[in-house]
Amino acid sequence: MTIVAAALIHRQGRILICRRRADQDHAGKWEFPGGKLEPGETLATCLRRELAEELGIEAVIGKEISRYQFRYPGRKRIQLVFFQVSEYQGEPGYSQFAEVRWVPVEQMPSFDFLEGDVEFVKALATGVFDLPGPDAK
Repeated sequence: MTIVAAALIHRQGRILICRRRADQDHAGKWEFPGGKLEPGETLATCLRRELAEELGIEAVIGKEISRYQFRYPGRKRIQLVFFQVSEYQGEPGYSQFAEVRWVPVEQMPSFDFLEGDVEFVKALATGVFDLPGPDAK
């Protein structure tokens, strides 16, 4: 099973989401930054590495928010593990993505997310998870 670590990066009540480029699988879909766990890595190490590669930031990985499994048609099952990230150095860039946006949680379901993230995004929007409020970094 492939394990994917993803970040809920928040700033002033908004979460950073990223849209895939036209040359990537699931082109144009929105997702959370992160990536696949490599051999010998912890989830936190994986996520720090991915955020540095994808966004050019040095992140402090916070608490685990959610963990679940999903299977895309014709592919093996993946495990998605989401972490809170409210502290980081640098300004997120998006050379690895078509675009990035800071979005209020309640507006997230209106974006065309990857199928594996849709139910998680709906749960986020309903306030199921304990995330920092608008006054947080």
